[in-house]
Amino acid sequence: MSVIRIVSYNIHKGRSAGGGRESLADLRLGLYGLRPDLLFLQEVQGRNEQRISLHAQHESLAAALDMSAAYGCNAMRTRTDHGNALLSRHPILLHENLDISDHRLEQRGLLHAVVDVDGTPVHCLVVHLGLFGGGRERQVAALVKRIQTWVPADEPILIAGDFNDWGNRLAPLFVEQLQLYEVFAIAPQSGIAVPGGMRGPLKRIRTSLRGSRLSPLAREVHELGHEGASRLSLPPRTFPAAFPWLRLDRIYQRGFAVRQARVLHGSPWRQLSDHAPLMAELELP
Repeated sequence: MSVIRIVSYNIHKGRSAGGGRESLADLRLGLYGLRPDLLFLQEVQGRNEQRISLHAQHESLAAALDMSAAYGCNAMRTRTDHGNALLSRHPILLHENLDISDHRLEQRGLLHAVVDVDGTPVHCLVVHLGLFGGGRERQVAALVKRIQTWVPADEPILIAGDFNDWGNRLAPLFVEQLQLYEVFAIAPQSGIAVPGGMRGPLKRIRTSLRGSRLSPLAREVHELGHEGASRLSLPPRTFPAAFPWLRLDRIYQRGFAVRQARVLHGSPWRQLSDHAPLMAELELP
């Protein structure tokens, strides 16, 4: 049995929520205190020729946390670039970055790495989806194809990042096509570890969410809770970090038991980025 702590965080290119002051030094301290085993990071600057203090952020954080790093460059500018990164306390066996951009004005990528967690290959996918609904659906379709093609059905999966899916419209695709469950939906409510890699039919019940802006299909998706019990649980609010309102960030998993999941609000996180980070503790049988 292996227990791992994972964190997903859009770090806003190492700048504070307002985009003014540099926050990378404080970010290193904050993440060090969390003692993560896997870090799924978005909006990471791999190159900054204007400010050396913001250059190679994945390497800087990895060195401070004594972790290995994989970086996927997505958006390239004249003197900067940024993308997704995975930092791991366990060996990274291989990694590949896929271009899933839907149009030239919005460069997006999918970083797929395989990590050796005490002898078990765990597939880690870091995502940052687009701002437009149609584009996000096509990007998720590419993600589904990637998993169906390259990930064996019996190997654990972690997908985390900034999904920009404030209406929770993408949840049915993950649940129905990949048997992936969002960690907050199946986290124990009374200290009981919840099986995360459940197979079998989904228990679905129709619920009328008056005033909800969810899509009709998303309203019907009930994640599997403890012992197959069905419950509707929306992802937490993570944006903006100072006054969280939108549900943009997610951690999906398959093959783990979820011990706990929480969103990190308050100080120092609301000063470090425009997103609040997510943290989950998972158990690999």
